[in-house]
Amino acid sequence: MGILNFTPDSFSDGGKIKDIDQAIRVAEAMSTDGADILDIGGESTRPRSVPVPPEIELGRVIPVIEAIHRRVEIPISIDTYKAAVAQEAIIAGAEMVNDVSGLRIDREMALTVAKHNVPICIMHSRDTPSTMQINPYYDDLLAEVRSELSVQIDIAIEAGVPKQNIILDPGFGFSKTYENNLSLLNRLNEIVELGYPVLSGTSRKSMIGITLGGLPVEDRLFGTAATVTLSILRGAKIVRVHDVKAMAQVVCMTDKVISAP
Repeated sequence: MGILNFTPDSFSDGGKIKDIDQAIRVAEAMSTDGADILDIGGESTRPRSVPVPPEIELGRVIPVIEAIHRRVEIPISIDTYKAAVAQEAIIAGAEMVNDVSGLRIDREMALTVAKHNVPICIMHSRDTPSTMQINPYYDDLLAEVRSELSVQIDIAIEAGVPKQNIILDPGFGFSKTYENNLSLLNRLNEIVELGYPVLSGTSRKSMIGITLGGLPVEDRLFGTAATVTLSILRGAKIVRVHDVKAMAQVVCMTDKVISAP
């Protein structure tokens, strides 16, 4: 899954894509480089980010989705926690919803996804992006993440979302400490054991920068490669990345090794 943020303030690539023509070029390059899905977002959900109104988010993503949908064949995912944005994005050509709130913030999201019969990625997080990193605490990290994801799975199923349309994301960097993120990656197989495909979104995250001595975002390629490899070894089926060409090679090599007799 290639990341395409049409935002001024995302933690890694905010403001880099200036217009629709550039977005199309980036999407085409990601497709050529090996992306299987494009995840398009119009609102930063980095820690302490300020939420934007739905009309601003729609104004950012809908023209981009429409343009890319006409030019690129791989599926588009809309990265939003707002049902109204998801609704319009699906009409514009998106075929999947990636909800970082895990259906918590907008209670209409599960119904919207069910109505359109598209896959939903339910990510574990607590609170909102603006508050989620204020002293996150767990008595038992994996047990609580599993339990809270299970509650959101039940909400999706009760709304009419088929089980085969549900993907789980443990939420690296969302309501997690540095140590939480490391434990979650090491024990990612325990999320896989819930019985749904797991998406791992570790690309360029702060846990990589901290581990490698304070590396800035733009220097976290090799650390990301390590976390992508570990994610696959622990059972992840989708990896969400910024550097598609390099990570496609990492995925190919890792998959080849673990499928060898």
